[in-house]
Amino acid sequence: MTICTTISDLKLLLLLHRKKGQTIGFVPTMGALHNGHISLIHRAKSETNVVVCSIFVNPTQFNNAHDLAVYPRTLEADCQMLEKAKCDFVFAPSANEMYPIPHQIKFDFGSLEHVMEGKFRPGHFNGVGIVVSKLFNIVQPDKAFFGQKDIQQCAVINRLILDLSFQIDLVICETERENDGLAMSSRNRNLSEEQRKIAPKLYENMWLCSQFLQEGQPVAMVKDFMQIALKQIDGIELEYFEVVDRTNLESIETYKRNQSAMCIAAFLGKTRLIDNMLI
Repeated sequence: MTICTTISDLKLLLLLHRKKGQTIGFVPTMGALHNGHISLIHRAKSETNVVVCSIFVNPTQFNNAHDLAVYPRTLEADCQMLEKAKCDFVFAPSANEMYPIPHQIKFDFGSLEHVMEGKFRPGHFNGVGIVVSKLFNIVQPDKAFFGQKDIQQCAVINRLILDLSFQIDLVICETERENDGLAMSSRNRNLSEEQRKIAPKLYENMWLCSQFLQEGQPVAMVKDFMQIALKQIDGIELEYFEVVDRTNLESIETYKRNQSAMCIAAFLGKTRLIDNMLI
């Protein structure tokens, strides 16, 4: 496995593989890797010849200074995990390498900017759009692999690929979960021992809500149930819970089988967790 810290080095090395006709898979991350990330590496290995994983905590997508400050950075451990997973290249640039001059461009992803993550994290998807565009231009992958846990981010990336005509196949992979149902996330390591015991309640209550919807209960009733259920759990502060159309992620009033999703964001102390479920 080769670790690159500069754009020029990575582009040169990948060009050698591209000239051999080899396909390139790309897994962009912010590090603090877990088995969910590694599952993306394995998927990329199964579908492409050469796999690149980027590790870069992108400052432009944080609208909360505390969140950026406490985001875990574990490069050495990350590289050990990636080498074991037989990743070919790690791209770990500095902020100065990625942003040698202040960026000026801005992205607007339409309705996605005004619901759920877009609503509660203003400017977040602009930052995502900037860094992913830069990474796509640097790596020039044939396929890019993202996790379904960040369902709204996946929708943004898909829009980016379509609107900017990137010749990249977007592969969305199922959310990896701990044995108790908690969605794997780099932020989970910020939870205290007691908070870690509480965190699976998000998934447990989403599963109950999915059963209610499939039994024909109204969406409004299900949303009320989630609000009441989480208020009874000390330590959880719900930010949003929405039942949405999978295609545009806009809220719906009537559940449609195999066309809907539930999305949730909540705080446990200062740690913000998100999850979703296709229903």
